Amino acid sequence: MTTKVGIIVGTNRRDAMSLEMAKYYSQRLIEKGVEAVTLDLAQLPEDFAFSALYHNKGKNEHYNYYQTELDGVDKCFIIAPEYNGSFPGVLKVFIDGLRYPDSLRDKKVAMVGLSNGVLGNAVGLGHLNDILSYMGANVLGLRVKLGEIAKHFDGEKVSHPLYEKFIDEQIEKLLSF
Repeated sequence: MTTKVGIIVGTNRRDAMSLEMAKYYSQRLIEKGVEAVTLDLAQLPEDFAFSALYHNKGKNEHYNYYQTELDGVDKCFIIAPEYNGSFPGVLKVFIDGLRYPDSLRDKKVAMVGLSNGVLGNAVGLGHLNDILSYMGANVLGLRVKLGEIAKHFDGEKVSHPLYEKFIDEQIEKLLSF
């Protein structure tokens, strides 16, 4: 059985470091012979909160693409940057728009937090964990928290050896989870 792993970029900010980190994770997965698909929330339709949710569920083909891609992965990473002491609202709205209750039920999920501060979005990952648990996801215990990200990641290479170790360990754990 081939594992296909999704990588959700948890922000809609253009040119975000989160997208660069998702590309980094994707490359690492490809090097291990694992198929990776990136779901970049910056590519969602700007009005998806109104055109794809609630009474419009299933009517926005562009949003439906994300649902279909997520349905097709066995496991996923969520890259969640810190916004105002938590994670971006667009990620919450994206999750709210997913088909409930089965979109994330029993899916293996690993969380990666990014911040310019030192905590690597530790608080936001706690909030996200609560939501994912409610949705029935199996969340990997190892949360990678990458603080002072601009200092340790240039968009292509992670320069902090401990970060590199945690990323490697998290990828291996998710693949065997």
